[in-house]
Amino acid sequence: MTQLDLSNLSFLVVDDNAFMRKLLKSMLAAVKVGDIQDASDGVGAFKMMKDGYAPDVILTDAKMPVMSGLELTRWVRTTDEVARNDIPIILVTAFTESKVVIAARDAGVDEFLAKPVAAEDLLQRVERVLTNPRPYVQSSVYKGPERRRKQARLKGEDRRDPDQEPPLPRSDPLVQQLSSPAYQQT
Repeated sequence: MTQLDLSNLSFLVVDDNAFMRKLLKSMLAAVKVGDIQDASDGVGAFKMMKDGYAPDVILTDAKMPVMSGLELTRWVRTTDEVARNDIPIILVTAFTESKVVIAARDAGVDEFLAKPVAAEDLLQRVERVLTNPRPYVQSSVYKGPERRRKQARLKGEDRRDPDQEPPLPRSDPLVQQLSSPAYQQT
């Protein structure tokens, strides 16, 4: 792993668990992050950012009372009340089910980190969002980092306008019904 100079960067740690906030802040301090602020929930982070705090990276828990990390992510991605909508966001959570990972991706999270957190894994995610960020995209239905990790060129009917909703799979019963000759004649 490369040694990044993090001394000029600011991080916002958002977690309702005081021990986890302290642990993450200690890990960041050990690699000499310049400024580390914290909030106990999404609302606290929201207020800090609305009042002008502009972190370079956000680490947030997924499930917190009042405003979750996913709600915070959606707010950062879509509001005009923050300096930048493309702030790298790393979701740090114990909930690793695929539905949580998909919801995080769809909210606009850049990286996912499972608890318990190892310092090496945290630094790997930080390095990835800083040195190899995914392109930031914006359409009528999504704002955030490109959701696909592979940069494969799509051909034929797999291509679509980025402002369009994703097509339903052909195996979907509704698509089959709407595509049927009987429905087309009505």
